[in-house]
Amino acid sequence: MPAAGKEEFQQVAVELGHTVVRMGDVVRDEARKRGLPITDAAVGGMANEERVKHGVAVWAERTIPRVRGDRVLIDGLRSPAEREVFRKAFGRDLIVFGVEASQRTRWERVQRRQRPDDAKTFKEFQRRDARELGWGLGEVIASADITIVNEGTLDEFYARVREELRKLDG
Repeated sequence: MPAAGKEEFQQVAVELGHTVVRMGDVVRDEARKRGLPITDAAVGGMANEERVKHGVAVWAERTIPRVRGDRVLIDGLRSPAEREVFRKAFGRDLIVFGVEASQRTRWERVQRRQRPDDAKTFKEFQRRDARELGWGLGEVIASADITIVNEGTLDEFYARVREELRKLDG
């Protein structure tokens, strides 16, 4: 879910030698090509329109060409259909991480970070949650291979992410 800690997860992954490919960058790049403002309403609306027009896994399909190398973290999986696109492309090598935090914790983070595409009100934040859950994000999180709860300190979260990624590296 938005503001659960994906970017912090990515920082640790990069520190450990992984490459990061963000599905959100693919979406934002398309929004910029179209001259859209980088706001939640514009970017999210365009992303949803593309899912309706080209299928729910369109962003996964458009992300795959950016994946190069062996230790790649793809950020932004939102639906079971996207997961299946990646599973088909990467087989058993695909491991899905779920990063969870309560809605209250995530809203507090959104207020602190103030990214341009973040919701400005709690009502907008709830609408974004509903939109993403409508794509099947809840099912993806529930079926993740590894789940990390991010409700503690940042250092605790970093330690847990390092632990899980090192297990995968052997």
